[in-house]
Amino acid sequence: MANVDRGNQSDVTEFILRGFRILHPFQMGPFVLVLLTYITTVAGNTLIIVTVLVDRGLHTPMYFFLGNLSFLDIWYTSNIVPKMLQSFLAEKGVAISFNGCVAQLYIFGSLATTEILLLTVMAYDRYLAICKLLHYTTLMNVRVCIDLASCSWLGGFLLNPVIIAWIYRLRFCGPNEINHFFCDFMPLVKLSCSDTHLIILAAFLVSATATLIPFLLTLISYAFIIVAIVKNPSSIGRRKVFSTCISHLIMVSTFYGALAIIYLVPMDSAAINLNKMFSLLYSLVTPLLNPLIYSLRNKDVNDALRTMA
Repeated sequence: MANVDRGNQSDVTEFILRGFRILHPFQMGPFVLVLLTYITTVAGNTLIIVTVLVDRGLHTPMYFFLGNLSFLDIWYTSNIVPKMLQSFLAEKGVAISFNGCVAQLYIFGSLATTEILLLTVMAYDRYLAICKLLHYTTLMNVRVCIDLASCSWLGGFLLNPVIIAWIYRLRFCGPNEINHFFCDFMPLVKLSCSDTHLIILAAFLVSATATLIPFLLTLISYAFIIVAIVKNPSSIGRRKVFSTCISHLIMVSTFYGALAIIYLVPMDSAAINLNKMFSLLYSLVTPLLNPLIYSLRNKDVNDALRTMA
């Protein structure tokens, strides 16, 4: 175990990510599956970004936000998957420096928060497009789109520095094995030999605020959309939008549900493997499904892809 002596104590300078150690005897199967999923995720989201940039017909607020979401998902999954792939091949786990671990945690938390905010903005955009159609182009102009996207990115990266700075004040005297496939908050903090009650409470409050409020706003937006469509069920266009919104809502519920189970519901050590499985939902599965749910099922995107081909 790498450490540095400080008086009568020693501080850990390197952690070991245990990953899915139980799967090591079958390492090549999970390794190939995760690798193919990662390649597909990056390729699918990159294709969406290129398509939105190239096709002028997609230069609308909806696809502008979709492009932001695809760009985020590429970095979101790239922050976690490389170490996960290494863990499948390393019987004793993968080493990561203390600074590298904290950096991974910060990037992950910031991108997750940004995605939450972007999903909320996208729901608001759909609400305006359906419920405020006559004023949509005025309410959601270029300046507003840029401001909403910028606030989502800035909000995501400015919400977590206090928690990260607090982690640097904790003492890590050993052990140094993190029972996860990436540097997640709770598995990391549990290794500290400092009093962690306050930082855990602070992280819980930050997570609850960053998750529950946007989720409620998203649900309210979709509730207004559903009411508007029910009041005018004869519109073919609105029925089509309703079908799309249901898909979006399922995707949003999956993302928020996994986050809530992991960060808002206390889980003991016996449930750590279940914790890892739910972590896979938002770190690997959601970035893969986003381009399918939000874009590739969309007729405009499919038409643009055929034109490019």
